[in-house]
Amino acid sequence: MLFFGLAYELRWSVLWTEGHGGWILEGILTTLKLSALGWIIACLLGMLFGAMRTAPVRIVRWAGAAYVECFRNVPLLVWLFFWYFGAPQVLPQSAQEWLNRHGAEFWSAVAGLSVYHGARMAEVIRAGIQSIPRTQFEAAVSTGLSVVEAYRYVILPIALRLIIPPATNESLNLLKNSSLALTIGVAELTFMTRQIETYTARAFEALTAGTLIYLVLCLGIASVMGQVERSFRIPGLIARVGGAEH
Repeated sequence: MLFFGLAYELRWSVLWTEGHGGWILEGILTTLKLSALGWIIACLLGMLFGAMRTAPVRIVRWAGAAYVECFRNVPLLVWLFFWYFGAPQVLPQSAQEWLNRHGAEFWSAVAGLSVYHGARMAEVIRAGIQSIPRTQFEAAVSTGLSVVEAYRYVILPIALRLIIPPATNESLNLLKNSSLALTIGVAELTFMTRQIETYTARAFEALTAGTLIYLVLCLGIASVMGQVERSFRIPGLIARVGGAEH
């Protein structure tokens, strides 16, 4: 069969024969698990440090800025290597043994994705908070709420509704960046498609399958988040989050 004028025979059956379908399924599940854990931790870090970036106390703002500038200005791949090869060396022996028994490469990938995207998410949340009129904060404090309570009960709930579109973009980036975990041995989707290519020498079929699966996953997340945005949007308020890109 000619393919683009070349004598290349497409054999899509390699994707599900000889257990390769199980490899792909395992890779998808690992990718989703890795991305979900990284996303949850990144959101928590983003909320904490994003709020700190707008706090009225200067030292708190500096601490938030230090976290953001440190973790977002170093490539994600470097952080993956740091958490896998470097950080475990300074841990107690018992902690190193626990990591070795429970998948050090997986938890290193979770740590790398979490801190990197947590810093980027912090900037998204900071932009969302700063798009809220200052009178909202002043009104909350005037009712007797402390600064922390005002952020917890008024500012952050509004900001989280405003930043759904850019947060969706960061969520998709996190899912796609999880493919870098193959560099430290995590058997996620890209790792599995590369393994199929190695065993079968059918690179086009294996990598096309991986490409389409990532596309479907990202389109699914974007669709769900679009529904969430329509359900929780606040008419008349739009977060300006251009500063989140770096």
